[in-house]
Formats: sequence, structure tokens, C-alpha cells
Amino acid sequence: MLSLQQMHYVLVLSEELQFQKASEKCFVTQPTLSMQIKKAEDTLGHFIFDRSKHPMELTAFGKSIVPVIRDILTENDKLKLISERLKGNIKEEIRLGIIPTVSAYLVQKMFGFWHRTLDNITLNIEEFKTNELIEKLENNEIDIAILAGPIFDPKLRTVPLFKEEIFVYCPSVSEKKVTFEQLHQMHPWLLNKGNCLRTQMIHFCQIGENQHSENWNYQGGNIDLLIEMVNENGGYTLVPENIRLDDDKKTHLKRVCGPEGFPAREIVGLFNNRSIKKESIEKMLRSVQLQYSHSGNEENLSVLSWK
Repeated sequence: MLSLQQMHYVLVLSEELQFQKASEKCFVTQPTLSMQIKKAEDTLGHFIFDRSKHPMELTAFGKSIVPVIRDILTENDKLKLISERLKGNIKEEIRLGIIPTVSAYLVQKMFGFWHRTLDNITLNIEEFKTNELIEKLENNEIDIAILAGPIFDPKLRTVPLFKEEIFVYCPSVSEKKVTFEQLHQMHPWLLNKGNCLRTQMIHFCQIGENQHSENWNYQGGNIDLLIEMVNENGGYTLVPENIRLDDDKKTHLKRVCGPEGFPAREIVGLFNNRSIKKESIEKMLRSVQLQYSHSGNEENLSVLSWK
């Protein structure tokens, strides 16, 4: 059977696919790493890595065992965490990943509350796009993800947090509502690819392939900048209900009713079903639910898919 150290070496090399980078990450020499990988392969009776490829690749056998190795190392970390918890020697680290269009308002509002109420926890927060968050959850690189759903994955627990309506920011329309016909006559300012709000905007506003590929265009990852592009150049962009705006800008938010109601997105929390940090994670998610519980009528909201 492989030692935990050998499993760690295999896992790191599977991520780096270069002996030099992997040895540096493991704090060992390249010959030591190579020898331990060879011993692991001899023990298992199969090659884990195809060294003839440039860059090196996992073999079919290697691809099949890396998820198992990752699970074993994760469970071992849980054992160590339980032991250290009982000794009172450790603060639990929660690694939170969140999409930028939610982070823009939620982190500012919740960070202080979490800092005051989550005892014996160290919280690290990073922004990622939706697909990156799901991948990092599967690889145990983060403990919890907050993003726009719906998400269906049997390995992950999904906790609905709140729904928020999506408005159109459009100063050129004086009415409180805007029609599809009006939108089709204006230039759409989009978030860059990988942002789920971009996909929702393209689908809901029925933006054609050529409508947002004109010679003059800008695509970015910052809603505030897109709003300024609208102010300076006309057109429109989509804005989530909870985004923080000055009062003068709020007056330019318009509702648009689709065939099934007003467009909205559902914000959810995701975490691994077997996470040992489940108690702390659920406490965090409950606090978000309470803070953003919708007092209005959600019956007329139509939740858009992020894909």
C-alpha cells in the first residue's frame, strides 16, 4: 500500500506534471520525488505517469486513482483536524470562493458580521468564475462556493440563499419598464466570458450572435464600469437587485417582463457533502439567508439558467 507521503507526491505531480515544479512544491529534490513516484508505481503494478509525453501526462490508470488518492488525503486531514480541535490547538480555516457579481455587494455586507460571530475560524475569500468554483470544490481547493444556481451535483450539497431580480440599467428610457423591442434597438454592454450574468443576459435579452460583436465594443468583469460605459455611450446593461448604487443611478434601473415573469437569479451556497467543516459552513450560509431574505413577492420572478 502507498504511504501518505507517496500519495501526496503523486497528487502534487498530477497537478504540476513537471518534476521540477512538483519537487519544489513538495520541498524535496527531483531525484527523491522521482524515486518515490517509481516506488509507488512498483507497489501498484502500473504506471501512473506517461513520461514519454511532453508535457508529461497521467496514464489511464493514473487518471483513475488520483481522485481516490485525493479522497484518502482529505479524510486523513479530517482526522488530524478532529484531533487538533479536541486539543484546542487549531483555528478552523474556511476557504470561501464567490463569483464577482455577488462578491461586489455580499462580502462588504457580511465580512464584519462573520468576523464577529465565527469564533475560532480563519476565513479566506477569493473571487472566481462559476466553472472555476465548481472545479475548485471538486478538487478540495475551497470549502464553500457562493454563486448563481441552479447547480445539480450529487457530490455537493446545494443550499438556496436568496433570489434577486435582475434589472436593466438604461438612462435613455424614461419609463419604469423597458420592452424587448426597445432593448433590441440598443447596444448591450456585457460582462466578459465566464461570468454567468453574461450568459443570462444573452439568453434573456435574446441577443443575437452578431448584435454584441460590432467593431466598437467593450466587455469587462466590473458592473460599475459597464454602467459608466452606458452613461457615456448609451445602450444598456444588466444589474443584480442587490448591487450597491448611488441614488441617481438607481433611478435608471428598469424592470423588464419576460414570458414567464421578471428575470431573476438564485444565489446558492455549495459545499462537499462530506465536509468536516459542515457546521461552520452552515452557520455562514444561514447568516446570508437571514440577511438577504426577500420581503417582497417572489411569485413573479423567473429564475434564469447560468449556462
